[in-house]
Amino acid sequence: MKKLIIWDFDGVVSDTEKLWLETKRDLLNERFNLNWTFDDVNRCFGGMADKTKREILDKMGIITDDDFWEESMRRDVAKIKNGLEPTPGVTAIFSDKSFDQCIATGGVFSKTLLKIKAARLEGYIPIEHIFTVDMVERGKPEPDLFLFAAQKMGYSPKDCVVIEDSLAGMTAGLKAQMTVIAFLGCEMNNNPSYIEKVKALGIKNIFFTMKDIADFLNKMK
Repeated sequence: MKKLIIWDFDGVVSDTEKLWLETKRDLLNERFNLNWTFDDVNRCFGGMADKTKREILDKMGIITDDDFWEESMRRDVAKIKNGLEPTPGVTAIFSDKSFDQCIATGGVFSKTLLKIKAARLEGYIPIEHIFTVDMVERGKPEPDLFLFAAQKMGYSPKDCVVIEDSLAGMTAGLKAQMTVIAFLGCEMNNNPSYIEKVKALGIKNIFFTMKDIADFLNKMK
């Protein structure tokens, strides 16, 4: 049975998750006189959609308004326009026609298209195979987005392989009852503490290069 590869984008297809977390850290420190570090924002909402981040901040008593999130988007878009680099080896897997492939990301659709263009990845994944958090009710760590992507692509969860870097995304993949691959090749995740957190979720397929992921996927053919 042919498999469906479901890609997260930020921190997997391109090493961009750190950029958006830095934006949130800077804005929170500026507007709420906080002294948050990068580790603080990553621990609170790494890999989560802005909607989920906002809900978490509300529960913490940090009430953000629409202007906060609009400014966050403006700063993120400015970073995107500086150009993004695809993760080495990812396009080789994109080009493998042995699998059907799609992207399911916690970013919104408009921003995701900008990221794909900035990383020069247009043409690898058809636009109709791009699924984003604004298409579902709940973002990661809930399974809604992955299940939505599988349904639209015509696959059952058991035939889907999720490639994720965040704990929230891996949790969503597990909840969706899909095979989960942890890609920890990006700098912010490639450390013993984070690796232990991934293992604590029960993730056994942990890789640090796209070449290793490609070798694993080839065994599934």
